[in-house]
Order: sequence, then C-alpha cells, then structure tokens
Amino acid sequence: MRHEYYGYTKDELKQHAKFPMTVMEDNDSVFSFMAKEMTDEIEKNNKEGKRTVFICPVGPVGQYPYFVDRVNEKGISLKNVWFINMDEYLDEDKKWIDKDHPLSFRGFMDRAVYTKIRPELLMPEEQRVFPDPDDLGRIPALIEELGGVDIAFGGIGINGHVAFNEADTSLGNDEFLAQKTRVLAITPETRTANAIGDLNGALEDMPLYCVTIGIAEIAGARKIRLGCFRNWHRAVVRRALCGEPSSAFPVSLLQSHRDITLTFTEYVARLSD
Repeated sequence: MRHEYYGYTKDELKQHAKFPMTVMEDNDSVFSFMAKEMTDEIEKNNKEGKRTVFICPVGPVGQYPYFVDRVNEKGISLKNVWFINMDEYLDEDKKWIDKDHPLSFRGFMDRAVYTKIRPELLMPEEQRVFPDPDDLGRIPALIEELGGVDIAFGGIGINGHVAFNEADTSLGNDEFLAQKTRVLAITPETRTANAIGDLNGALEDMPLYCVTIGIAEIAGARKIRLGCFRNWHRAVVRRALCGEPSSAFPVSLLQSHRDITLTFTEYVARLSD
C-alpha cells in the first residue's frame, strides 16, 4: 500500500506536519543553524551561571566545524558544558571498538571537535561522555544528577531510529519509549545505509553491535532538534512528520514532545531533482 504522505509536496508537508519543521536552502545552512543553536544555548546558560547539557550525535556531523569556529572565534567557555554522545559501535565481544577505528564515534569527536577547540575553552574530559557497555546505568543516572538535558541533537536513520534506537515492533509504543541506555544488535537496514555512507558499501566490515542511549533519555530532553539532508531523507521526514506514532518507526514516537523541531534542506523537501 502506498502511503499518501510520501507524495506530499513541501506545502502539503507544512499543512500536515504533526510537529514544527524548518526548511533551509542547503546542507551548510542546516549545519550552521544547528551550530548556532548550540552556541546560543551555551552562551545563555553561561551568562546565567548555569551548566549546559547536550545529547550529541556523530551523524549528522556537519555542524561541528561551524561549532568549533564559533567557540574559538567568540571565546565561548565550555567549562560548564557536558556533551553526552548518543552511541558507539561495539566489537564482537560487545566492547567499544578502538578509538582509532575509522568508524569510532569517540575517535571522531576527539579528532574533529575536542582537539580543535582552544584548550583554555575546552570542557574537562570527564564532561565528554559516551554510553559504556560495561556501565549502562551511568548515563541515566548522570542526566538525573545534572538536572536533565537542555537539548538533544540528532538525525534520523532510514528506519526511523534516533541514536541507535532501532525499530522493534514487538514492543508497544509506551514500552519502546521507556527504553534506556542499552546494548543491541544493529538492524540490516541500518548496517546497509551506514556501510554506503561510511565504508563505500563494505557491508561485511560494518559492526554488528552498538551501545546507545535510550529513546527515554532523548524524549526526556527539554528540547529536541533533528536535522536531515540525505536523498533518502525525503521519505524519512515525511513519515516522521506525518505518519502514525509507532515503534516500527521510532522517531514518530517523539511527535508529541513539548519542544521538537525537524530541520531539513530544500533538496529533501522536494520530491524530485
């Protein structure tokens, strides 16, 4: 059965969307906007003497060069900022892959973010957090200790996953939303999409497992900001915005969040080139 929302034009998307959407000219516009929202929130909280807590993705990643430049140029202190990264790949023993592995999210954040920021502005290492397969309770407890997450940033996977919260139709919607940080097997759809994007299609070299923060931690953030820009995001954003809430497409379960926005490009908003 063909779902009507996959044929929605940009104007029809705006009409039928179940939560706010923003369409921007191109990828750079989306990434620059995301980086500005990050630094604006930090500057506001710094001025008020408050900490800033973000849930951060490695995918999308285009916001980070803009973020680094804004922090360095404006001299924005990150000393009271916490970055809680969404996820990391695991090896066959369900341990973190090595940081020097080309797919390591920990390695990416070191190379592309933390080593690029002026040392006098950088947050302490203990405030750069990744979910740990050997300590799954740490992140939920840390978020509670810190007083919650200000903004959860992220993208949307081809089967609607946010972080690595893969679709699971064996769970009801409320059961799915209750899931916290955990280890899980990556679905074939996600492995295939990521192999195309990250390994030139080398599917056999894609990890089978990951550790991810739960959708419960994401849903609990005060704000959620999602960005989409790939060709297959044309279908993904339409289902995310207009489909029925379902554990078969996890991002749809966030439609009723009190402050969520999906930002995507004109390319994604169009139905054809």
